[in-house]
Amino acid sequence: MIRRLVSWLDDRLGGSSFAAEALNKVFPDHWAFLLGEIALYCFTVLVLTGTFLTFFFTASTAPTVYRGAYAPLNGAHVSSAYASVVRLSFDVRAGLVMRQIHHWTAVVFVAAIVAHLCRIFFTGAFRRPREINWVIGVVLLILAIFNGFTGYSLPDDLLSGTGLRIAYSIAISIPVIGTWIAFLLFGGPYGSPGIIGRLFVIHILFIPALIGALLGAHLGIVWRQKHSQFPGPGRLEGNVVGEKLWPTYAAKSMGLFFGVAAVVSALGGLLQINPVWQYGPYVVSQVSSPAQPDWYLGWLEGALRIFPAWETRVFGFEIPNAFFPAVLLPGITFTLLFAWPFIESWATGDHLPHHLLDRPRDRPVRTALGLATLTFYTVLLAAGSNDLLAKWFQAPVEVITWTFRVLVIVLPLVVGFVVYRLMKALKASGAARLSRMPARALSDPAAVRARLAAHAPAAAAATADGALDARRIARWVAVGAGMGALVGGIERLLHRRPPEE
Repeated sequence: MIRRLVSWLDDRLGGSSFAAEALNKVFPDHWAFLLGEIALYCFTVLVLTGTFLTFFFTASTAPTVYRGAYAPLNGAHVSSAYASVVRLSFDVRAGLVMRQIHHWTAVVFVAAIVAHLCRIFFTGAFRRPREINWVIGVVLLILAIFNGFTGYSLPDDLLSGTGLRIAYSIAISIPVIGTWIAFLLFGGPYGSPGIIGRLFVIHILFIPALIGALLGAHLGIVWRQKHSQFPGPGRLEGNVVGEKLWPTYAAKSMGLFFGVAAVVSALGGLLQINPVWQYGPYVVSQVSSPAQPDWYLGWLEGALRIFPAWETRVFGFEIPNAFFPAVLLPGITFTLLFAWPFIESWATGDHLPHHLLDRPRDRPVRTALGLATLTFYTVLLAAGSNDLLAKWFQAPVEVITWTFRVLVIVLPLVVGFVVYRLMKALKASGAARLSRMPARALSDPAAVRARLAAHAPAAAAATADGALDARRIARWVAVGAGMGALVGGIERLLHRRPPEE
């Protein structure tokens, strides 16, 4: 009956050939390809938990009196948004754990996108014909960061209010159009009562819809272009070696979804995040300190803290200090990210399509530039905690700040140089991994390559007949000793005399 029903539907709607082709689609089986799926499943958890939270959140800064289970704030005059978040945390069943799952998932979501982006960069998966998907991925990263910021700004607590004050200062620092952008985002001058309502619409409707649409386009292009894959036996530019979608890969993917949901649920249930009742409601005259944003905005915070107090005038317009670290630096960062596939193609002259991935050692320049860039932003991320570090090390905050100003310039150069030399030596030596690379390859990679080439035929021949393969000999000796011990044990067992009575 089911077969007849399916046949009836296929006769009228078609699609059986597409379904058969889809179920037989092959996916690579390397774990690195799961990073993108982790981001996809985090987005699913965010939508589910966010829908729950929406039922209880009040997107308004209208003053109210908190009445609820959290005694220290009972009777306090706060905004409606703040009061609803505290009630959600203490009076709504499962409200606190859903809030924390939502927040932890947002943290993991951006981390998965960044890890996925790094895998694509270091393996060259952005090359032709995947430039469009690279651009879509960078847009998704920007949207995820911005939606994370709008999300933790909604509770109207002291920490989020401080963050919004910084965001307003950054917006108005943009020459010519800054005040217009700030007015559009905040609905008026700073302190406008409409800001929470605007952020709420942006957070739950505008950006999630954009992310959903771009994820669909991203997956559709992957489906159309087929997956890239790492080099290996039988893997060519024209095929994909791995597992079919149905049933093997589908079962693995479902397992990954439940695994991601379990991990973020455990984080939400066991590790506290963003306790707004401890911060208190936002008051304009107060600033939360020491306090840092979520990790994906920490580098921006660090840049603001260590950038010198430069202010200048260009064509009669004054450019405030915040413009350089918080507008110009992110602008350069994401412009270079968008343009990288085209920059590398222009610099190398390689315009051919690529479906086989690079190993990082194969492209020393790209690998060195990538790790130097990651080092630069890691130093900025650490600089966002300069006040905490000054407290821990009992040092003046000015000393810590100047230390980071030096490190943010020197350390990326050192890391880039060291990585370039290591990758070049590793490639020349032909070693399988860094720990097996001869030290001489660092000082004279050409000589090591020549020596390996000269000895390669003899070594291969010796290995083929087993004359010099010590591991093979040891393996056979171990097997022989084990069999001898087993035979001896059986013989003693068979000839054992029964105990005399």
